[in-house]
Amino acid sequence: MDSTPSVPTGASPDRTSSPTLTAPIGRPGASASVRWRVRYRLVPWWQKVIVIWLLSRLISTSMVLVLASVQGDNAWTPAQPGYTDFATMWDSLWYNIVAVSGYPAVLPLTPDGHVAENAWAFMPGYPAVVRALMLLTGSPWEPMAVLVSVLASLATALLFYRLIRRVQSSSTALFAVVLFCVAPLSPLLQFGYAESMHLMLMTLALLLVLERRYLVLVPVIAVMALTRPSGLAFALFLALHVVYRWYTRARDPFPAREAVVASAVAVFSGVMGLAWPGIAWLVTGSITAYTDTELAWRSAYIGYTELVPFAAWFQSGVWWLGQPLGVIVVIGLIVAFTLVMFSRPVRSLGVDLRLWVASYALYLLAVFFPQSSIFRLLMPMFPLLGALAAPRNPVYRVVVTLALILGQWGWLLLCWGVDGADWTPP
Repeated sequence: MDSTPSVPTGASPDRTSSPTLTAPIGRPGASASVRWRVRYRLVPWWQKVIVIWLLSRLISTSMVLVLASVQGDNAWTPAQPGYTDFATMWDSLWYNIVAVSGYPAVLPLTPDGHVAENAWAFMPGYPAVVRALMLLTGSPWEPMAVLVSVLASLATALLFYRLIRRVQSSSTALFAVVLFCVAPLSPLLQFGYAESMHLMLMTLALLLVLERRYLVLVPVIAVMALTRPSGLAFALFLALHVVYRWYTRARDPFPAREAVVASAVAVFSGVMGLAWPGIAWLVTGSITAYTDTELAWRSAYIGYTELVPFAAWFQSGVWWLGQPLGVIVVIGLIVAFTLVMFSRPVRSLGVDLRLWVASYALYLLAVFFPQSSIFRLLMPMFPLLGALAAPRNPVYRVVVTLALILGQWGWLLLCWGVDGADWTPP
């Protein structure tokens, strides 16, 4: 991959040296602020991203340690657990089971004969990487799970800058990284969950699409689709990307060979999106092993039902808010999302990033039952932070940053800390 991102129209490239910039440093009477700005501009973009990431991790880690210090005894940890124990609660236990024991060949059943919650709901990409490190180092699950997530979050921050830099100025791209690193769910980037690794792979895949390096996408999609459910959404995105490129081929040439390769990669992504349900079928002998396992998690809300595409959001709306308010709110959310996607800040992200966000949103609408995990499931839509970062007003940027940091504390209290009532899983 090229080390210098391309520069969108109207944006200024990052510079590592410039006579114009360096002149004030030695000029008599140059103010300290001018010298500081010059030195800042000479710092490579990747160093700035690393500093942002480090500072954000200090903030998030401080919050996590404060919450851990008042955490009571619970199903996952004793009272006042250490950091790695506290960071590997909830679904991290399932990933641990996968890493150590694998998947059941026989699906567990509830007393009334329905498929119970089991490890097939958790894909093998992340636990396989952690397991490899466990074998290599002899360390237990907890520190290795956190290590993989932390390193993946740093890689994501670096890739995210490169991604947004393709469509926005360097200042906007850097502030987008700030927003990503301090977002309300950013503590999850250093917990024993697959999200951090998945976001890294997803950001790399999006960057490769923008760079039109379709063949390189194949191994990235293969691992990404086995880390978190995303293959089908990415296949839809690539299909829309191919259609758009074909439609605009008069002003942006789309050679037949490139069209064939991009289309083939879209098909491959669709196949990978179905690979995990197929593997579960082969191992267990049940063609619905994966979907039945996923449906087990929503049974606490609406009982055991069939998977009906595009029904779950309305079922959830009715469960939370009743009729007809629940249905009205879901329709309102769909309309509001559509309007946001056509707003000027979001349009500044370019067609491809908007197509990804829309494709993933459609996938969630088709299969996901909204509850407290919805915040985590929305994380792959984080390219929208590039639009939130667009305004350059300093007061705006400070206020938004502080609001997101405050949101971290809210999410930790609502979804991560255990207060005895398990109704807000992260």
